[in-house]
Amino acid sequence: MATKRLARQLGLIRRKSIAPANGNLGRSKSKQLFDYLIVIDFESTCWNDGKRHHSQEIIEFPAVLLNTSTGQIESEFQAYVQPQEHPILSEFCMELTGIKQAQVDEGVPLKICLSQFCKWIQKIQQQKNIIFATGVSEPSTSEVKLCAFVTWSDWDLGVCLEYECKRKQLLKPVFLNSWIDLRATYKVTVKNRGLSGALAGIGIGIPQDEEPFWFCLIFISSGLDDSRNTALLAWKMIRDGCVMKITRSLNKGPFLLPSWTWNSDLASGDQHAFLQQEFGCGTYRTLLQKPNISKQEKGNILWLTMLSKPQKNYSDCMLNTAS
Repeated sequence: MATKRLARQLGLIRRKSIAPANGNLGRSKSKQLFDYLIVIDFESTCWNDGKRHHSQEIIEFPAVLLNTSTGQIESEFQAYVQPQEHPILSEFCMELTGIKQAQVDEGVPLKICLSQFCKWIQKIQQQKNIIFATGVSEPSTSEVKLCAFVTWSDWDLGVCLEYECKRKQLLKPVFLNSWIDLRATYKVTVKNRGLSGALAGIGIGIPQDEEPFWFCLIFISSGLDDSRNTALLAWKMIRDGCVMKITRSLNKGPFLLPSWTWNSDLASGDQHAFLQQEFGCGTYRTLLQKPNISKQEKGNILWLTMLSKPQKNYSDCMLNTAS
């Protein structure tokens, strides 16, 4: 935090993404398990008053869709979110994130933001034939495109969103339960090169002894810019031969998100057959009544019910399925 604040005072913070919007980015050297990556980097409420705050809230929800074959960012999502537990941003938070009080005042509550995000996910899923799957060990051989989420550390999805949804009793989309921690992947795959080597590949040359300082400069800006920059670093790693794999999953129990979940054209008979084979019952309603189904699994089932009926209103589903 101190380094970031000093960097801002010195006028060294980049406010724009360093990722090129287009152009020849080359091709990946390795066959990736995932055809697309969705990079997320939240901005949240924060303080420097010396007190321990246990209720950080998301104030910017950004995401970018990266094509792992071309390195192109093909779609973006951004929403400013109203903090409800601490509606007034601290001066430190506004200085650090660059987000103004008026921007969050004009934003939406988190539950509406999640609904908007789900609509964006549905749109790109339909446009690009994307599905989400965990436990992938081989590239897809069908026409569908596999996709995974990427964050820099486990904080965004494993801590920030997870606990805010629990506090506010919001049903978090189940597809956000698994992701790739790019920081952990980076440490394993390019640990011998250092951050300076990775950043040199995306056009930033820095002295090795200044890595920590410059790392802060690159990843301080709007959440959307941070997401773009993280996507660019992921693309650099992919071009160097790194195969992106899921590093963290919050899914528990035997119920896993089936690969056809986002395929709204799947025949109802196929859904019935899947349920009968996996759980010995033919409908979601019957499955929900089973005594050994946990709360987490019930949440998954409710999402499957919603997603199997594309005529449903996503905003209504988000509000009505809150636990």
